[in-house]
Amino acid sequence: MPFQIIRNDITKVKADAIVNTANPEPIYGSGTDSAIYKAAGERQLLAARKKIGEIAPGQAAWTIAFRLDARYIIHTVGPAWAGGHQGEREILHACYANSLALAAKLSCESIAFPLIATGVYGFPKDRALEIALFEINRFLLTHDMEVILVVFDKKAFTLSGKLVGEIEEYIDEHAVGDIEDIEYEGDAVLERRRRNIEPRKAFRDTAAKKDPGIPRDLALDELCPSAQKADFEDFTENIPVYGSTFSGSGESAAPIAAPFPDAKGKSLDDLLENTGETFQEKLFELIDERGLDDVTVYKRANIDRKVFSKIRCKPDYKPKKKTAVAFAIALKLDMPTMVDLLSRAEIAFSPSNKFDLIISYFVSNQMYDIFEINAALFEYGQPTLG
Repeated sequence: MPFQIIRNDITKVKADAIVNTANPEPIYGSGTDSAIYKAAGERQLLAARKKIGEIAPGQAAWTIAFRLDARYIIHTVGPAWAGGHQGEREILHACYANSLALAAKLSCESIAFPLIATGVYGFPKDRALEIALFEINRFLLTHDMEVILVVFDKKAFTLSGKLVGEIEEYIDEHAVGDIEDIEYEGDAVLERRRRNIEPRKAFRDTAAKKDPGIPRDLALDELCPSAQKADFEDFTENIPVYGSTFSGSGESAAPIAAPFPDAKGKSLDDLLENTGETFQEKLFELIDERGLDDVTVYKRANIDRKVFSKIRCKPDYKPKKKTAVAFAIALKLDMPTMVDLLSRAEIAFSPSNKFDLIISYFVSNQMYDIFEINAALFEYGQPTLG
């Protein structure tokens, strides 16, 4: 895939270019800088680095890679964090942008980055990650190159606390046990959801705030005369159900998979001769409906151009789940349409699966940045999209 996040030692990654978080002066210190010098050959690399001389913060220069499994080492000088008011963000943006531009100039097909400036320079990891994803995303919109973000250990990688909190809250609220077998139980499950203890607690707590005299452990039936029970129904009528949209007006839930044809009065042969659209057919129908071109779709989906070309030429193409979801993200599909598309590749979505819940969180909140989604999947130990 064009972009991926891996957990590894960057000195062991195979790529055309390895990015080093260098010192401005031709010396090397600790952390990633020291590891790269030792792996490449300290004396040789230092001699080559001295020929370059001083490198200004945000700039990038290259040497050959010597003993590394790469052609080049791109040296870039990151900012030392001083509270965020000394141009640190702009310098870090420049580190990624200039390194990527230099790799393109060197005709590299792949480049591996550490999370620049997050070690001894102290740049906050969550903010550094946002900048890295932004610049890599922007570069890949106009270039074909494999970009690898290499994380040495779990401590070196941090999503924003706000995003982590929202994802974990979403997973907790929608995890298995609260929502199950929607497609088979239908209205019975909806009714069970309406009677769930959590909405009752929420209603009781809201009432208690309005009237401090109401005990918080009071049973709902004791609290609610008929008028208040009607209020409770209003309060619970729009509780979301995984993979569907429930409306209190009596409308049925939205479909969560491709509809099956009515088999009544038809022979099995008739049914099998009139199968529904395949995944490939539905995918390109959706692309056409949205007026998108192939380049936009495969770049948004973090899919290699050659892979996308093969998909277009294979009517019976059956994708892996992470590839199918990547296309749904690229097309900015809502949950019902995404699940419908996936069902045509015999792929299911489940509220008991953490990968599915994370994807559902982003889709439900109309957040379709595949780089941000992949960072979240990586944080939770799930396979990334593409």
